[in-house]
Amino acid sequence: VQVECPEHLDARHDRKWTIEALFNILDNAVKYTGVGGNIRIQAQVTDFYVRIGIEDDGKGIEESRITEIFKRFYREPEVADQDGVGVGLYLAREIVMKERGFIEVRSKAGKGTEFYVNLPVVQ
Repeated sequence: VQVECPEHLDARHDRKWTIEALFNILDNAVKYTGVGGNIRIQAQVTDFYVRIGIEDDGKGIEESRITEIFKRFYREPEVADQDGVGVGLYLAREIVMKERGFIEVRSKAGKGTEFYVNLPVVQ
């Protein structure tokens, strides 16, 4: 796991709930990235948001399923044997939306996934 984050980034968020949302995304990255895989966490400021990226080189998500992953209780068919009930990403999105932010996802099956959590900058 690599972390790249400047020391002073100020975003509007609830610490407890933001940790929960980021943990849920990171937990999936760890679960679905094989032994010896890479996970990178980075943060930066854009014009209006603090953007936290969690990128992995794991199994990835089929493009047609990306809109499904945020549904409550959704599980990818090929990982039904993994621990989980399918609420982590649903909760992450709900938390970030209530904080007036949004989540972006990019993925290629077999190559990995990138999640970007965008939280409003403190002005």
